[in-house]
Amino acid sequence: MRRVRGVAAITGALLAVSGCRMFAEPSPLPTVRNFLVAWQNGNYSGAAKQTNGDRKAVAGALQALPGQLDLASLHLALGHVRKDDDDATAQFEVRIDLGDNGPPWDYGSQMRLHRSGGQWKVVWSPSIIHPKLGQGERLAVVTETPQRAYVQDSKGRALTRQTKVEIFGVLPGQLTKPDATLDKLSKITNLDKDRVLGRVRSAPPQEFLPLVTLQLPAQATVAAQLLQVPGVQARTRYLPLAPATAADVVGQLGPATAELLQQVGAPYQPGDTIGVSGLQVLDQRRLAGTPTVKVVAQNPSGASSQVLYELPGALSRPVRTTVDRRVQEAAENALKGLHAPASLAAVHQATGEVLAAADHQTDGKNQAFEGRYPPGMTFGMITTQALLGYDQKMNAALSCPPTYKVGDQVFHSSSSRGKTFQSNFVRSCPTAFASMYRSLAYQDIRTSAARFGIGLPWTLPLPSFSGTVPPPSNDAERAASMVGQGRIEVSPLAMALAAATVESGTWKPPSLIKDPAPPQAIQPRSLDSDSISTLQPLLRESVTSGAARSANLAGNKVSGVVAQVPYGSGKTVSWFVGFRGNVAFALAVEGKVNAAAVAARFLRNVPG
Repeated sequence: MRRVRGVAAITGALLAVSGCRMFAEPSPLPTVRNFLVAWQNGNYSGAAKQTNGDRKAVAGALQALPGQLDLASLHLALGHVRKDDDDATAQFEVRIDLGDNGPPWDYGSQMRLHRSGGQWKVVWSPSIIHPKLGQGERLAVVTETPQRAYVQDSKGRALTRQTKVEIFGVLPGQLTKPDATLDKLSKITNLDKDRVLGRVRSAPPQEFLPLVTLQLPAQATVAAQLLQVPGVQARTRYLPLAPATAADVVGQLGPATAELLQQVGAPYQPGDTIGVSGLQVLDQRRLAGTPTVKVVAQNPSGASSQVLYELPGALSRPVRTTVDRRVQEAAENALKGLHAPASLAAVHQATGEVLAAADHQTDGKNQAFEGRYPPGMTFGMITTQALLGYDQKMNAALSCPPTYKVGDQVFHSSSSRGKTFQSNFVRSCPTAFASMYRSLAYQDIRTSAARFGIGLPWTLPLPSFSGTVPPPSNDAERAASMVGQGRIEVSPLAMALAAATVESGTWKPPSLIKDPAPPQAIQPRSLDSDSISTLQPLLRESVTSGAARSANLAGNKVSGVVAQVPYGSGKTVSWFVGFRGNVAFALAVEGKVNAAAVAARFLRNVPG
């Protein structure tokens, strides 16, 4: 399947004359030169005048060539000319650019000439176009597309499932009004009409040419419209196109529109089924491979066909992710019953490998990776780690008032009242922590956040957000920074990695792909032993007897913190951030919910 489509542009070029004898007039050379120049420049009637054939038939044969090959350009170069009395033979080289960003198709051909009445004429034969082209035959382009490989989970199992599709296409030789048919098809599908038209003209006339693949029932409306277009036919198939799980990671497949073709590049064509989101589009070339393109000569019935040129494609190869299907499905099931947008990201606490990325009611947005929410008191892990640098004592007296005001900012607490730093941490009391805003400088908070990976320039193949901790402009924002509010924002993935840091003692950059594994420039960062030995019991106590106790499962040592954080215009985000065993995770729900209870639903179905 080729990249450049539309009306073929045959550009002019100088004809190279090599090894040519000098003849006394009349010479066959002017006839040969005039024929090749006219042919190359698209003056088909002028070229036909230099032959002894039916001018209309010759011009038609030459004019059909650009459409039959959907070529980008044609270049002709004169070679040896040999004369024998009233007969002559002229050799020439043909270079055809099929527009695939691949090598041009080069071959040699020749023509015979005969002098009659003092004039030289080209003896017309289809073999002039190509030496193996016979009478009544035409050239056509055949593409052989490899079966698309799968996006896989960590064990090499496909993350896609069979789904019903309708493949819409045409039989090129049966289209009575191809221009009108493809005009309607292109308007319905947003495909590039000129490129589709070029594809149809170059295809074998008698073979079904697939142009658009639609998934049902999701695209049933478009399918119904296409069935009304004269000349368009449909074939029903079941293909492994739809994500079975981790839809925002796997991504969707769809028809190649002009916009998408600019992104994925050659050799894909309008209507090809290509990736439109997620890893399906980012790894399009690896997953789809590239088609083998063949130029064939065939008779009108297509029963006899011989390959004249072949441009080999590349085999498709799978992309293996780090996603653990059991963890992923547990995450999706935990979010199903919620009546608000929610996202959950889970990572392996020792490696940073992404085990799950689940989104619910997020309008196709991968909020597990890209969401931007204030972390609220889940940020207390970072604040506490910074305070430990100033010898903060866990049993130090600290009150939790219902409200606390700094400047124009009023902080509220609905938590049960704690009397010490430790008790207010496990109860997730924002007013207690806000009241300590003079204890830390901005740089202290930023440095601590970086130890947990927040704000670091780590990357994933898919768009993601590591968080931001901007400098406060006044005391109110300083107080807000202490409790993860104000302008501090994080994603669920960033907080899952922060939780993993508490459990393992070392922050690891996230990874999503096992094969081919992309490079990650940023290095791991370790916490000091004092921070680890302090934070781990705090997160455990928050679950056993604090604000996160709804996540306390019998026989399972769950650790974590919760928060309900105001943001935007009257919005609230509810968090659970924690870990159990090798699974560290963060859950964010856009609304007031018991996030710890949702976390418990998740963990009940997570192995181990």
